[in-house]
Amino acid sequence: MTDGRSWRGDWKTRLRERVRKRGYDSLTAFADARPTASLVELAEDLGKGDIAGAQILSGLFAEAEQRNQVTRFVRGILVRMLSQSLPQGWPAVTDDASRFAVSKALGRWSGYTPESHQQRADQVMASLRATPPGWRPLGPDDELLLTLLPDHEA
Repeated sequence: MTDGRSWRGDWKTRLRERVRKRGYDSLTAFADARPTASLVELAEDLGKGDIAGAQILSGLFAEAEQRNQVTRFVRGILVRMLSQSLPQGWPAVTDDASRFAVSKALGRWSGYTPESHQQRADQVMASLRATPPGWRPLGPDDELLLTLLPDHEA
């Protein structure tokens, strides 16, 4: 959690400058280097206290729109949410704890998914019920995710 400093001033320029200072030409390239890191972890890497996870999300979405890669953005956010909630991969046992972890990841992901992709996100969530135990996507180009959310834009 930040104290509000992250929203002061021209945060978009600050974000771009921090990304370039770390040797990346875009926020997407920076995030792609750590595809399972949370949005908060990425923000803290760029400036603890003055960059927020919501700013990372907003910047990644803006770049995805510019590049016509919103579906890849959606897959990438799903990977981050699953990595946080299911660090050992898809649960083998369906109990209250595992259902909660899955629901938490998918609920957060759905909340971050743009309206243009909500119907497809609902279909993905239904399809994931049959996911094999231990499945753990390591990036937005995971084979199963590419099958569920192919790159043609919604």
